[in-house]
Amino acid sequence: MSFTGFPAAAPDFYDDLEMDNTKTFWTEHKHIYESAVRAPMTDLMAELEDEFGPAKLFRPYRDVRFAKDKTPYKTHQGAFIDVAPSTGWYVQVSAPGVRVAAGFYEASSERLARIRTAIDDDRRGAQLEKILAKLTRAGFVLRGEKLKTSPRGYDADHPRIELLRHKSLSVGKDYGFEQIIHTPALVGEIRKDWRAAKPLITWITDNT
Repeated sequence: MSFTGFPAAAPDFYDDLEMDNTKTFWTEHKHIYESAVRAPMTDLMAELEDEFGPAKLFRPYRDVRFAKDKTPYKTHQGAFIDVAPSTGWYVQVSAPGVRVAAGFYEASSERLARIRTAIDDDRRGAQLEKILAKLTRAGFVLRGEKLKTSPRGYDADHPRIELLRHKSLSVGKDYGFEQIIHTPALVGEIRKDWRAAKPLITWITDNT
């Protein structure tokens, strides 16, 4: 089916789940998750597949084996389209609404070393800075896990030390509760934003 928008029941479902993250609540409201969250997300990803590729919808269940937080359910529904290891396009719906992102969310030590070598390089590092500057001007927010100190082998006064500290790196936009998330027009908005972020994805894949 074609995407018609996320109903208001989708963020409302997660708002309630944050208050009562139990199997009892989930069992009683699973039909809302299926109809208001998972089905629209499946349709949304199907609409974008022609340009960006097939998506993986994440399971709603948390892996609590080694977690202090034992609540059993995720408080968001995410979908990811990978173009390289841990690199690609992301969208999620949750209590705060809808947001999108693009970038890499984790890297092996070898891959991260290659990324840092590219950031350190004057030409490639400057290219990344230019890409990120253009995206932030367009309303994207730079995110990612960062080291608290300089990575080994790099001086604290390096001109791109903030980028070198990243262990993951992505840009994102929050649509929140804007009316567009409830309409088919969300497809076009996400397509536009993912296209804008394509130079970042290309930079990452070219340098890893």
